[in-house]
Amino acid sequence: MAEEVRTVTGRRGPAPLPDGWQRLALGDLCSLQVGPHVRPDDRTGADGGVPLVLPRDLVHQRITQADRVGLAPAKALTLERYRLAEGDLLLTRTGTVGRCALVTRKQHQWLYTQLVRLRLRTPDLSLAAYLTGYLSAGVAQRWMERRSAGATIPSISLRDLGDLPVLLPPLAERKAIGETLAALDEKVRIHQEIARTTGEYRALLADLLMTGALPLEPERGP
Repeated sequence: MAEEVRTVTGRRGPAPLPDGWQRLALGDLCSLQVGPHVRPDDRTGADGGVPLVLPRDLVHQRITQADRVGLAPAKALTLERYRLAEGDLLLTRTGTVGRCALVTRKQHQWLYTQLVRLRLRTPDLSLAAYLTGYLSAGVAQRWMERRSAGATIPSISLRDLGDLPVLLPPLAERKAIGETLAALDEKVRIHQEIARTTGEYRALLADLLMTGALPLEPERGP
């Protein structure tokens, strides 16, 4: 995954890693599972069924359901092996390839569709947080983009995803990197929520002011 360098033989190879770092394949760290097909008539609204995560719900490395979609209980019972667990990652592999999000305790036992679930072979929340940051970083994004280019609808295979190289620092550094990027993602999310709420308030206020429903006293001079 590191930038390639030219060796003394003239061939290109991966740049050397810092002391204590490892280069592993994503498939060595995680199992990969494509979500099931879910028909529109199996879905429910916001008040019923098991919550269902769609690609549009992956926003800034978090799962954000603006319009909650569920799955009918009878259908959900047939999809038990697609349940999510805290520490899983979800990733888009078609269309806008490479958007990812970390599954938190809130989404435990939810279901997903049109996404790939990455589940660590050995549960480790700090590693899950690091991988979320790693997969959303430019180096990993460019790697996935190169392997999904050329089709009318960009898509990357599970085999290619499993081959994606992951640079893994020592434990303490890995935890610090994951926590730093997660904190920044949260700041982005909060600022976007403030901007969205302010925009809605502005639209409402404009309607009230422009129709005379909310008179506004002009300022008087001295």
